[in-house]
Amino acid sequence: MAGFGREEVLAYHRGGKVAVRLPRPLRTKDDLCLAYTPGVAHAVRAIAERPEAVYEATAKGNLVAVVSDGTAILGLGDLGAAASIPVMEGKAVLFKAFGDVDAWPVPLACCREGGADTGRTDPERVIAAVKAIAPQYGGINLEDIASPACFEIEDRLDAELDIPVFHDDQWGTAVIALSGVMNYAMLADRPLSALKVVMNGAGAAGIRICEMLKAAGVEDVTMCDSKGVISEERTDLNPFKRRHAVRGMAGRRLKDAIAGADVFIGVSAANVLAGEDVKRMAGFPAIFAMANPDPEISPAEVASALAGRRYVMVTGRSDYPNQINNVLGFPYLFRGALDVRATTIDKGMKVAAAHALAELARQPVPDEVKAIYPDERLEFGDGYIIPKPFDRRLFVEIPAAVAAAAAASGVARAPKDPTAYRAELERRNAERG
Repeated sequence: MAGFGREEVLAYHRGGKVAVRLPRPLRTKDDLCLAYTPGVAHAVRAIAERPEAVYEATAKGNLVAVVSDGTAILGLGDLGAAASIPVMEGKAVLFKAFGDVDAWPVPLACCREGGADTGRTDPERVIAAVKAIAPQYGGINLEDIASPACFEIEDRLDAELDIPVFHDDQWGTAVIALSGVMNYAMLADRPLSALKVVMNGAGAAGIRICEMLKAAGVEDVTMCDSKGVISEERTDLNPFKRRHAVRGMAGRRLKDAIAGADVFIGVSAANVLAGEDVKRMAGFPAIFAMANPDPEISPAEVASALAGRRYVMVTGRSDYPNQINNVLGFPYLFRGALDVRATTIDKGMKVAAAHALAELARQPVPDEVKAIYPDERLEFGDGYIIPKPFDRRLFVEIPAAVAAAAAASGVARAPKDPTAYRAELERRNAERG
């Protein structure tokens, strides 16, 4: 775990990682009257008379609920709602530190089938619980909810609520991965439509990565799961997998499908590929081995297998170049969505975020970012196709693109002039220090 021992980690978490910060003073009798009774009655009446005033008279406009039932805690599995809290607190910390979005953990107990604290997720209970708390929040970030329940939960909540609902395990990885594939295509001097992509892993992240790739123009995607290629001939597919089933590959395995592929994308398990497999890919391959903590194939094994050949290597780890890190996405997607009071984070907004990320990686990297990563060459190329999390330009580029896309698709209730909004983001970024 990056060299940190258990006691050191627990010491960091002692007392939790989030707390309430008061944006208004409460020091005098007048302050008390303004904050609570009798003054608060004016804010209450303003909202009752004009519901949209909730964005002006409460914290709703910059507040996101980080919701989990603990059924799929990042690589650890189903450990329950209470055990999910450190992760949800961590997510709230990232929201604030990177996107200046206030977020709060909302662990949901008793949302399993039969109202139990263990067992499979009951989508109806999760949906009801989130709808019940939604009036306080400007957005909902779903987290660590097991597949396939997570698909129905997000789709239903997105349709039934008038605020953005975003399952980061599905879409966060998909947005960042798409940006990486876009830049690989540029380095390969090929359009996205000409790429042959093979994927391993057809859970929440895999399904949405596939959808994002296709939305951006990739046409040839073959998905695999633990039983092999997801082909039309299989009878064991859930509806989400069946949407992406391919014809004519019955009985094929990952090692069969990868032959001649330009891009491999893994969101599955460690060591499912060997050096001989990547040798059989296209002449200039891209290997997105994103299983954590151990990738589908190690960078060292890829380097040995492809010695003398040009390739792109991507992982989900911070100790290797080209890290797919969701913190490059969700804080800024919500920043842009909240600032224009978007009713959803639609596909166009996600693709716009991926384009903005890809474009940022092509720009010269500021010296202060290079200083954080002294052992890496941060120049656009095979070893640098994705921006680094501590690049402060993300706070401007991603929200600006997301807000513009929201306005273009008509889901922004308070659209902003693009030039003025960019200037606002620049100012806020400077004020954050």
